[in-house]
Amino acid sequence: MAVSLEPRRNGVVEFLYWLWEGVDRTIFTAIKFSFPARFVSPFGFLGMLTFIVFIMLGVSGALLMFYYQPILDRAWDSVQFINDEVPFGFHIRNIHYHGSNAMVLLAVLHMYYQYFSGRYKIRNEVLWMTGVILGVVTILEAFTGYDVIFSERAELAISIAASLTTSIPIAGPVIRDAALGSGFSDFVLRFYAQHVFLLPIVMLGLMAVHFPRFLVFDVPMVMAIAGAILITGGVFPIDLGFKFEPTVPPGVTVPEWYLTGIYAFMRTQYDKFVTGLLWPLIFIISFVLIPFIDRYKKFSWRERPIITAFGITSLAQIMVTTYWGFYISPDISIPLVERLVIDPVFFYSVMILLVPMSFGFTYMMIKLANEAERKSKLAKSTGPKKVATLNLSEKWINWLLVALLAFQVFLNIAAYNAAITGMNNISLFFVGLILMVFAGFFHIYRYGMSEQKNAPPAPPVQVSDEKPKLAEPEESSQTEESAKLPEGKTAADKPEEKPITPEVSVPKTQADLGVGADNNPNLGTGDLNKP
Repeated sequence: MAVSLEPRRNGVVEFLYWLWEGVDRTIFTAIKFSFPARFVSPFGFLGMLTFIVFIMLGVSGALLMFYYQPILDRAWDSVQFINDEVPFGFHIRNIHYHGSNAMVLLAVLHMYYQYFSGRYKIRNEVLWMTGVILGVVTILEAFTGYDVIFSERAELAISIAASLTTSIPIAGPVIRDAALGSGFSDFVLRFYAQHVFLLPIVMLGLMAVHFPRFLVFDVPMVMAIAGAILITGGVFPIDLGFKFEPTVPPGVTVPEWYLTGIYAFMRTQYDKFVTGLLWPLIFIISFVLIPFIDRYKKFSWRERPIITAFGITSLAQIMVTTYWGFYISPDISIPLVERLVIDPVFFYSVMILLVPMSFGFTYMMIKLANEAERKSKLAKSTGPKKVATLNLSEKWINWLLVALLAFQVFLNIAAYNAAITGMNNISLFFVGLILMVFAGFFHIYRYGMSEQKNAPPAPPVQVSDEKPKLAEPEESSQTEESAKLPEGKTAADKPEEKPITPEVSVPKTQADLGVGADNNPNLGTGDLNKP
């Protein structure tokens, strides 16, 4: 039994269409949402995925606000209550934490994709600049989020933020008092206000400017990203850490991964303003000004070698410093301060060495890419013309849909059983799998719809080119015909059959021998010789 792939409009679908037509008369008229009928590479709409994760963070953060208490001696305890006592509090907190990491990662990937593809060159300078600033604000939003827990890890981040703002010439102390307050009691409330109100308002304003006119909303990819966040929360559930106690010395810890690069610079014990603020500020300003520095006419990364090499260098330095910020000497026999110190000569020598290595790697990749393109064109002109494709028949599409539905039912039952037994991380993992399976289910459905629209034409009917042959009289056929004659009739009495081909009269040519047609026919050739 075949499954019909024709879309059907029921009451819910009709309501959604009515709602969409009504929204079309609002401010969203200027923004066109595209729901692709085929698979679209997610690199083209990483910005939209970042915005979707931002919405997830807003919803989960609002639910956490019901129970969180921004008070110095209750902040950590309220988070512990959410994690252990509130129904589904463990799930919501893990979604919020891993969603913040996913948003930072997606924002960075989106920025570098736009950078290497040269999208800022098509009159998108304003979009590019607001995007870079939005990425910085995103990191600040995530930074203030994990600080309000007020654990030992948060205490380290608070101490770093306080020392960095104090190191700013002239305006440093004023900025510190405004952002952090005069003590820990003020800090918790001010960071909470920045995290839930001030920074989200700034992000929404930047998004209103940064969004292009056309947005791609791919349902399977949105479900896949949400599922990946939940699966990560199930496999790597976030712990609370130790509660910060002013009278207890803090343990060995590091900040979040998106801040360990700056932390590595600061561990060289050089000037805090230079390592913690000046270098990151130069990095940000250089990226903001890239559209005005890039004078190449082409968009491809292969046609912009210096700009591409600069981007590869920045990526290499970010990855090296991020790893270096996590590394702490395992030798516990030396004091903690010495374990955290990074040799500045070695550190900056590696940073400088990464520049020529990145440029050499870039030019090598450009050469290899050009050679691969040349061989591809040569193989295309001389090789086979057909390209291998994977096309699923209607039967296999139906079987895949049935298999995915059955697997989804199994995952739902498993997630319910895990939730009622208290295995929060397992149930979170199963819910993530449910979303991933739904993403695959939706993509298979979309594939079937597109294949139905592109149905192959009916095979042509073969027409025979042979001409009818005339039946030749044979003895056997004559015998059969005589057997079919009525009694008393013979073959001689059979009426004469007319030939199929009519007789054509052939003109006869007579020689001019002086003999007319009326002459005596008894004359012989010998009479012609008589005088």
